[in-house]
Amino acid sequence: MKEHLKNILLIIAGAFIFAVGINYLTIPNKLSEGGVIGITIVTYYYWGWSPGITNLVINSVLIAAGYKLLDKRGMFYTILGILFCSLFLYMTENNLTPVTTNSMLAAIFGGLLVGIGVGLVFLSGGSTGGSAIVARFCNKYLGWTLGNAMLIFDVVVIASSAFIIGIEKTMYTFIAVYIGARVIDYIVDGLNTKRAITIISANTKAIAEKITGEMKRGATVLHGHGAYTQAPKEVLYVIVGKQELMHLKALVKQADPEAFVVIHEVHEVLGKGFSM
Repeated sequence: MKEHLKNILLIIAGAFIFAVGINYLTIPNKLSEGGVIGITIVTYYYWGWSPGITNLVINSVLIAAGYKLLDKRGMFYTILGILFCSLFLYMTENNLTPVTTNSMLAAIFGGLLVGIGVGLVFLSGGSTGGSAIVARFCNKYLGWTLGNAMLIFDVVVIASSAFIIGIEKTMYTFIAVYIGARVIDYIVDGLNTKRAITIISANTKAIAEKITGEMKRGATVLHGHGAYTQAPKEVLYVIVGKQELMHLKALVKQADPEAFVVIHEVHEVLGKGFSM
């Protein structure tokens, strides 16, 4: 129940931040967005339709057509995300006083707020509907990041909106959407990324002792052999925080200057010794 309540609060907070970004930065500066909200904004510019109501209607149709893409839990949170986003869009749509009239600032901070809002909703296990539903499908079955998947689908909508808002505003919109996509990835994947290091050395024992002794980190020893020489080799696999990386590299160089080291960025690590 506590987890359930936490997710609902994340959705409410995310939906509100999302609506503020749209109604106080994006729309007053005649910018657009991707996905369903982009279509919603264009219909507002062209026909004056309420963004909140239009968003609710379009997403209701998409939910009905694609309900099988999400499990029951995800569907519940997605419906909540759509309802709260539409509600907050409707509640704030009559107060469209721009925070700034500078299109670049509006693109940067509008993208930031929209990204934070959508990211928080994603973090709850739901989505804001529209292209977000398709993005979750691509994330689950194709391995795409949520931000990149949304970015691809959003490009189509944004390019189409150029006929309404013009080329210059469309270019600013691309900036906003790119920023939003990156923020979504940071929120969902984690701001505190880790580093996975693979170390191949003839002196793995000394390196492992320094890692476990001086850095107080664990290391896994993998047994392999050279493809050409067939000589047996020991490989160390270590996970550290990015702030620890320079220390680790110094220890490896000290123990074996000829060690072969491969470093990968890791977005999330689950298990003892790392925060979830």
